[in-house]
Amino acid sequence: MLKFLSKPAVRLVDRYLPDPFIFVLLLTLVAAAAAIGVERQTPLAVMRFWGDGFWNLLTFSMQMLLILVTGFMLASSPPVKRMLQQLAGKAKNAGSAIIMVTLVSLLASWINWGFGLVVGALFAKELARLIRVDYRLLVASAYSGFVVWHGGLAGSIPLTIATDGHFTADQIGVIGTGATIFSFFNLAIVACLFISIPLVNRLMLPDEKDSVYVDPKVLGDAPDARVRITRPADRLENSVTLAWLVGIPGVIFLLDHFILRGGGLNLNIVNFMFLFLAIVLHRTPRSLLESLNEAIKGGAGIVIQFPFYAGIMAIMVQSGLAESMSQGLISFATETSLPFWSFLSAGIVNLFVPSGGGQWAVQAPVMLPAAEALGVDVARVSMAVAWGDAWTNLLQPFWALPVLAIAGLKAKDIMGFCLIQLFITGIIIAVGLTWF
Repeated sequence: MLKFLSKPAVRLVDRYLPDPFIFVLLLTLVAAAAAIGVERQTPLAVMRFWGDGFWNLLTFSMQMLLILVTGFMLASSPPVKRMLQQLAGKAKNAGSAIIMVTLVSLLASWINWGFGLVVGALFAKELARLIRVDYRLLVASAYSGFVVWHGGLAGSIPLTIATDGHFTADQIGVIGTGATIFSFFNLAIVACLFISIPLVNRLMLPDEKDSVYVDPKVLGDAPDARVRITRPADRLENSVTLAWLVGIPGVIFLLDHFILRGGGLNLNIVNFMFLFLAIVLHRTPRSLLESLNEAIKGGAGIVIQFPFYAGIMAIMVQSGLAESMSQGLISFATETSLPFWSFLSAGIVNLFVPSGGGQWAVQAPVMLPAAEALGVDVARVSMAVAWGDAWTNLLQPFWALPVLAIAGLKAKDIMGFCLIQLFITGIIIAVGLTWF
């Protein structure tokens, strides 16, 4: 079944899937055309909506970029790398390696999506050095854990609506993470996925004759360049004291925030946490900056795409298109089924807008009025959009790029395995959103 399902998907993706920036350009044109054709807006009016709203999400864009960058820096710190090496040594065979890499990826992705992507890929390489296992499935297992990220501590939608002054605050207020990330229905979905995803990955392990292995020698990291101190500036860049004089107070601030002041999670606190933990664990500013240089490459899409998402959101809201779409959704959705339709629609939109933050900017103007009109819990509908965004990342390879770059594979190498997970996780999440 795996071979039957994966081959056509691989061919389709190889031939027709362009860069995500192409999707945001197409979506801009579609939104503009719909505003003109459906809402009877003039081209000049639509152009003004778009241009005036183009820079409305700059703060949000920076928060999303930092989520990725700080998670990457923490995952690539020397203590985390050493921990992964020690943990890899406990794997006994191919089956245990598959289960271990999936569980590590699930946990790391639940903590932070940037952290999870990097930790999963690094751990897969460590396991492949020690265990003879199908390398494609190993890397696919590392990526499959990413599906829980939007139900975790760094989920951009629940953290956005928990942050003061977010762009829909006037409409829904501030919704704490107790109603989203730490709600019963969300934790139940996460728990089910922590059980099902490792088991499915293990059951997909090919026979030895059908497996693809990798030479452990090609997985070795380049030796660390020896630090040479030849000038006073070098001493500052490699000073543990300087890094800790700033990093440790940052950690103390977090303890004060959570313990003494009883503060909660939001985008700013999560980014602050991962940044200052990375500063402490990297030990020197130079090590942190080298990690930053690698991390920032993965954030290029956020920088260029989010202004277009803001423009699309402005077209949809100001033209009346968002209201018309929400009314259309209300016409067939019910109080019980709206979370399911929100999840399904978000999964489809994610194929074109592969960014949780950008997708929320596009879908919030549609889903929130529908939820309010039907009397549905806004927190549940918001999490339905969040899970829909995370779910079809198993099919949309945009966020797999950091994993594939670290592992040295291509999207077609892991897509067949991820497609199987797409069907199974979709059923679990849909049931959880509707009935839990």
